[in-house]
Amino acid sequence: MRQGAKQYVVARPLYSEESFAEEHAKVYRHRKTMLDHIKQYFTCDAKRAKNAALSLLPVIGWMKMYRIKEWLLSDIVSGVSTGLVAVLQGLAYCLLASLPPWYGLFSAFFPVIIYFFLGTSRHISVGKASIYAALVPDEGPPANITGFEGLSMDQQRVLVASSVTFLAGLMQLAMGVLQVGFVVMYLSDTLVSGFTTAAAIHILVSQLKFVLGLQVRGISGPLAIIYTLEEIFSKITSTNVCDVVISLVIMVAVFIVKELNDRFKSKLPVPIPIEVIMTVIACGVSYAFNFSEKYGIEIVGHIPKGYESPMAPNLHIFQETAVEAFPMAIVGFAVAFSVAKVYSVKHDYTIDGNQELIAFGVSNIFGASFKSFAASTALSRSAVQESTGGKTQVAGLLSAIIVMIVTLAIGFLLNPLPKSVLGAVVIVNLKGMLMQFRDIPYLWRRDRPDCVVWLGTCIASILLGLDLGLAVGLGVELVSVVLRTQFPRCSVLANIKGTDIYRDRKDHTDIFEPNGVTIFRIPSPIFFANIEFFRSKLVEAVGFNPLRVLRKRNKAVRMIRKLLKKGDLQWTSKGFMNTSCGPIKESEDESNMEDLDLPTDFKDLPARIDWNGELPSNIVVPRVDIHSLILDFAAVSFLDISALKGLKTALKELIRVEVEVYIVACDPYILEKLHNCCFFDDEVQPSMFFVTLHDAMLHIIEKHPDSTEKKSDFDKVKKRI
Repeated sequence: MRQGAKQYVVARPLYSEESFAEEHAKVYRHRKTMLDHIKQYFTCDAKRAKNAALSLLPVIGWMKMYRIKEWLLSDIVSGVSTGLVAVLQGLAYCLLASLPPWYGLFSAFFPVIIYFFLGTSRHISVGKASIYAALVPDEGPPANITGFEGLSMDQQRVLVASSVTFLAGLMQLAMGVLQVGFVVMYLSDTLVSGFTTAAAIHILVSQLKFVLGLQVRGISGPLAIIYTLEEIFSKITSTNVCDVVISLVIMVAVFIVKELNDRFKSKLPVPIPIEVIMTVIACGVSYAFNFSEKYGIEIVGHIPKGYESPMAPNLHIFQETAVEAFPMAIVGFAVAFSVAKVYSVKHDYTIDGNQELIAFGVSNIFGASFKSFAASTALSRSAVQESTGGKTQVAGLLSAIIVMIVTLAIGFLLNPLPKSVLGAVVIVNLKGMLMQFRDIPYLWRRDRPDCVVWLGTCIASILLGLDLGLAVGLGVELVSVVLRTQFPRCSVLANIKGTDIYRDRKDHTDIFEPNGVTIFRIPSPIFFANIEFFRSKLVEAVGFNPLRVLRKRNKAVRMIRKLLKKGDLQWTSKGFMNTSCGPIKESEDESNMEDLDLPTDFKDLPARIDWNGELPSNIVVPRVDIHSLILDFAAVSFLDISALKGLKTALKELIRVEVEVYIVACDPYILEKLHNCCFFDDEVQPSMFFVTLHDAMLHIIEKHPDSTEKKSDFDKVKKRI
């Protein structure tokens, strides 16, 4: 023992679970039934009403703690930067989906206003998700739906997109009200990192057409990214050099200034709004030198003023798209929550999954009424909002105001803006998410199953699309969890000399192991999927198969009985002695084979057989070198019915070959379940349960004092209680 080490000494009786329960009475606690939970859920009082109002309007909570002097200027800069990007993205994404460009501005305004009041994330920028317009294909006749009569192709697309958005919003709102936001618990940090990295790659590829000045059709579905890249490279010779030069200049300038912002953020009052500066410069230069006509650069073009009157969704479209709207609602929420989770961890605050569902549900319902399209998290805009210094959703509100100003008044100023500027700004702001590739070596060294989840999610999301990729990622993650619990790392423990501490015997040299005692630990719940693994590892730990030994012993007892009856075997003070001249033949009697699994019956025998002693010739029974087995259940959080049956069978097999079994550190609720399920009988008794591992060890040593080679070893162990 090192000098100056702190010590503690505890003097108490040795406790089994039964003796502990007798000495320390347990307080009875009424457990709520399902009916009690339902009543509590629907009970309302003043305090609960106040808390409900605050939870439904998170803006009240964070506005109370808003630091005007520290945050307002950063939020203004971030809001203006994000607003300009929102304008450009809204226009570009609508063009990408073959929709009238100005409808993208509606998606950057209405959902953002609602999310400001109802959302719990302070950093995500709400915007359009993938637009669902499969009912109106690029080629061929539209679907036969009532309400399409007399509408142009663009009007049909707008009607489909807004109606499906309304339906997805209803689904999200219903899930939020029903409190099913717990599903987000299955989105681990590793899965979120791989998923957002893949999303960033999708965005990067989608922006290449603008950066290169190419005309590339929108492609969706599995392997869409491959087909898009194939089309881009097939048209690479048509690249607009002016677009490429503008994009490179923008990217280099934005990258350098953002690096300076990060390096000198402690000295700068607010980050330099380089995106805004470069957008203004690009607009001015494009207008002055007439880039559109001279160099054939694609520009934003005409933006109509004002908003359109609200409209009701088309119920006939609901019937056609209900199956597709549900995964759209789930994926849209999953994307938003994944990004929100990244920023909440980075900036140390919490987000509420149920409230996020409500926020996006109401945003989509309200936005769809004004011909806005499905809202989720605009990944690149969220990167812009956070990286330009945004502190709260005040930045989001200001970005919506910028969009509104452009829509109502100054949209014409953006007419000469090259679309390549948008692509360049978006790509630079993806740096943070793309740098998550650095997580791979770290995860591979620290936790390979987690690394497989990251890679599986990322690769599947890249190749199959974000919706199928997320499903694959969840599948890989759940399989990883199941495999870890189905095949846990079981171990044999030993006592650390002079302490009451027990560790894996392979990890330490200064250990104390009494003869004939094995301590087996399973570090996971025991259930139907891993009970056989548990039993196989237990057989491996004790060094023999108890059922095989039991059958061999019962066969041996049958043979000994027959030999004694025939007179070929006699009992003497020195043991059994053969009286026949020839060798003893092993019995081939196969009758009553089921009796071989019952406890060994020594009646009609002159003495109890010492199975580790000398047996009559030709009678061979595997040796059992242990007399006691301790099962450490400290990490076992639950047992199901299949596990109970398998555990009881394993215990009985061990007990029937004269091995004393003790179970330690069992959760009280598991112990109660064992009683309720009639687990105990004449063989498996409650007395085998002990409070701690050390209690069981001391009990065994006192019962089998010959287990310790030296009395000093026993004294050391005994004193540490």
